[in-house]
Parts: sequence; structure tokens; C-alpha cells
Amino acid sequence: MNAIVDISNDCNTHWVPELSLCEEWLEAGLKVMNQSQKCNISLRFVENAAAAELNKQYRGRQSATNVLSFPAEFPASFSQHLDFLPLGDIVICPEIVEQEAKQQNKELQSHWAHLLIHGLLHLAGFDHDTDEGANSMEALEINALKRLGFPNPYLIV
Repeated sequence: MNAIVDISNDCNTHWVPELSLCEEWLEAGLKVMNQSQKCNISLRFVENAAAAELNKQYRGRQSATNVLSFPAEFPASFSQHLDFLPLGDIVICPEIVEQEAKQQNKELQSHWAHLLIHGLLHLAGFDHDTDEGANSMEALEINALKRLGFPNPYLIV
């Protein structure tokens, strides 16, 4: 297992996946990126208000969002002394994940897996600001989800 996952759950009002599921889903994301080094990922599950505040503070947007990624910015000189690669923090709002899954007729676990993998790709430097970047991210997400037995999240049902 290459994913070392730490979870902080500040959201007690909605279902959140157990550590073992998060590790499995993130591991699938690491595999499609061909990442063989052990990687540390911190997950934080937050209420709507906290997601809105973080989105406002770091992205300048006035509403809550489903997932935010904060890549670790360790100097190479520091990271080379660790036996793992610190990737960063993924913040997820379970309330929004649940709402989106219902609105999009997706299984809740499938949507969670997608958003964790999406957040992981952002930690690894991928983005969807261009068509090329979006296509690359989507292909990796689809591949990782397929490995897990989940459907393509971009198909309209």
C-alpha cells in the first residue's frame, strides 16, 4: 500500500467513508499515476460553513464546494529525508457530496471515490483549466474508478 492517509472528521451529520475505503480509493489514483513511492495524504471532512470559508479564503469564491486540494509545498531538500512523499491536504464537504450524488443519480460511494481521486490528482499537479488538462484528469479518474468497479462519472444517466 502506497497511500498513507490521515483523516480529520469535523462533520458528524453526514456519512463519510472509513479509512480503509479512503486508502483503497486513493491507492487506485496513485496506481493510474504510476506513483510507486509511499505518499502521505491528509483528508479533512468539513461542514458546509467551513467549506464555504475555505473556498472564499483560498479561491475567492463565495460558496461552499465539494472538494478542495492543498498541495504540500515542502522543499526537495526536506522531502528527500522522508521515507514518504507528502502530497498535501484534501478537504471534502460530505453534505455537498451527498447532494450531488442524489442530483446526479450516482451511488454515494462512487461519487466519494471520484472526488477523492479528483482531489488527489490536484495534489499531484493536475488541473482542468484547459481542455487538455481536463481530458488528462478525466481519463485518469475514469481509469482509477474502473479499477475500483465504479462507472464513468462523466456519463450522463
